[in-house]
Amino acid sequence: MRRRIVAGNWKMNMTPSEAVILCEKLKGLVNNPEVDVVYCVPAIDIMPVAEAVKGTLVKVGAENMYFEEKGAYTGEISAAMLKDAGVSYVILGHSERRMLFGETDEAINKKMKKAIEYGITPIMCCGETLKQREDGITLSHIKSQVKAGFDGIKAEDAENCVIAYEPIWAIGTGKTATSEQAEEVCRAIRECIAELYGAEVADKLRVQYGGSVNASNAAELFNMPDIDGGLVGGASLKEEFGSIVNA
Repeated sequence: MRRRIVAGNWKMNMTPSEAVILCEKLKGLVNNPEVDVVYCVPAIDIMPVAEAVKGTLVKVGAENMYFEEKGAYTGEISAAMLKDAGVSYVILGHSERRMLFGETDEAINKKMKKAIEYGITPIMCCGETLKQREDGITLSHIKSQVKAGFDGIKAEDAENCVIAYEPIWAIGTGKTATSEQAEEVCRAIRECIAELYGAEVADKLRVQYGGSVNASNAAELFNMPDIDGGLVGGASLKEEFGSIVNA
């Protein structure tokens, strides 16, 4: 059975001092030994959060990284820097990065490979717009993102990755895909991985749902056979996150 994983995507929220206070508030609520819990935090918060979660089961994640080792890339952060700072996971290809900052499938694939090289688990995001859903191309679009993101990645590395399905129309809108809609896409993602690597790898890789996950809908979503947890946005900044982890 796949181990559950719930990750909080803090986005551009929380100063370092605020981050430490939040970690303290959540400490007694998220220490669930049956679930991998990850705080994916702004770069400036990584080191204080890593210190704040010492002695707990919580892992620290980053929200992005660059694929080059070092050099004249002002404002970017390398995998080596993240690893040295205590990062275990990194979100790659979030729709906000794709849409607001023009990240391409090719760039995300390079980032995937670099994260794996440094022993950082990628959480690769994929998702469709409302128009793509209405046009009936959700599954073909998602599969193209998955295939591009995993291009050239070995099976033994792929099985340890995480894929987050985030319907763009449900991120930060308060709208949530029904559990059946979420399951349909997460199942298609697993089928796509099976096409690329075989059923054994597909059965090991974990697929999260993201898109306005909250305490009231988490249990129903996480009870679906192909949903292994959630990538949680706004609710990860509240004590409500504890209820989601324990769902």
